[in-house]
Amino acid sequence: MDYLVNLSLVAAVPELDARMEKAGVAIRRALAPEFELVTGWVREKFSSGWASETAVAFARQPPTCFLATRAEKLIGFACHESIARGFFGPTGVDEAARGEGIGHALLLACLLDLKTMGYGYAIIGDVGPSAFYERTVGATPIPNSAPGVYAGLLNTNE
Repeated sequence: MDYLVNLSLVAAVPELDARMEKAGVAIRRALAPEFELVTGWVREKFSSGWASETAVAFARQPPTCFLATRAEKLIGFACHESIARGFFGPTGVDEAARGEGIGHALLLACLLDLKTMGYGYAIIGDVGPSAFYERTVGATPIPNSAPGVYAGLLNTNE
């Protein structure tokens, strides 16, 4: 199911920023020279489909991919505007770094970027951890959106 986020309600969370800084985690926009490193990491840790979506985010100017790094090592990513305009995702955090708020920080970086671009709402496509999105950004399900606007596109059995 797809979820909708009212971007007028999304704001920076100074406590989260301080938490990231204390943990030595930097959240920043990806740079074009990092394309191979990031798409390779996403392919290895998650899937080739997500790597393809990440490549689209890198093709935008400026890139719509944000990275989480610690000690100059990639530990997470989040993209928007890769599957469709106004959509958030894909996103992922290295298994060893989960539970530290990194996913939340990456989500906010992307949603605030969409807000800056002039969007009033963002769509989170084919949501997995719905409770996380409901709690962190007040996301609500979009009726009749299951299984997602793009769910059948990658079905190779047809």
